[in-house]
Amino acid sequence: MDLPSLVVYNMNLSLESIIEGQLLLVDKPREWTSFQAVNKLRWAFKKKHKLKKLKVGHAGTLDPLATGLLLICTGKMTKKISEIQALEKAYSGIITLGATTPSYDLETAIDKSYSINHIDQNIINVVKKKFEGEIDQNPPIFSAIKKDGKRLYDLARKGEKIKIESRKVTIYSFDFTQIDTPQLHFHIICSKGTYIRSLAHDFGKALQSGGYLSQLRRTAIGSYTVENALTPDQIIEKLERL
Repeated sequence: MDLPSLVVYNMNLSLESIIEGQLLLVDKPREWTSFQAVNKLRWAFKKKHKLKKLKVGHAGTLDPLATGLLLICTGKMTKKISEIQALEKAYSGIITLGATTPSYDLETAIDKSYSINHIDQNIINVVKKKFEGEIDQNPPIFSAIKKDGKRLYDLARKGEKIKIESRKVTIYSFDFTQIDTPQLHFHIICSKGTYIRSLAHDFGKALQSGGYLSQLRRTAIGSYTVENALTPDQIIEKLERL
């Protein structure tokens, strides 16, 4: 089974299509986990089509506070999940300077504050160059990565100290669309495995001001874009009209 071309993409929610395999372009709402989106759609498909079981999975976690494109596979399309996960990703969002949080985003409260008086656009542009191309990155401790069979975010919430190995990721493009210090509005295209929260944290550290991710939206995965996506509720409404 080949991945559907965006040119001929059609979200077909019939019983035959769902079982044979559909790639669903989902616009994940804020404060939903990726698993909640998967589970809600799986339940809706099983109820509508009177199925006892159905394979449904997502191709790349999106953090609860992030919105945007989540690719969900059904039926035989789940065999393509690893292939989809390897595609490059595009994000837009906001890095807020002058403070840090343990989770590198707003899931946790600010723990330290820093001066930003020394920061200007020239310094921002100079530091930005250090984050282009292949870089070493440490995933945040508040992440879904497993260590010894346990999710890192579960260990982090218990206050356990965890050592995480760095990994190489690639930032294909990194641009600021608006600089309104302390907020830096950005657009990034990056490789599989890139944590934008870590990039925000590391960018603030490189500026000697601290920084965290205050807003994130995934806009594309490969050639699939969020403009062609529907929210889980919109997909269920479409399903119920069949």
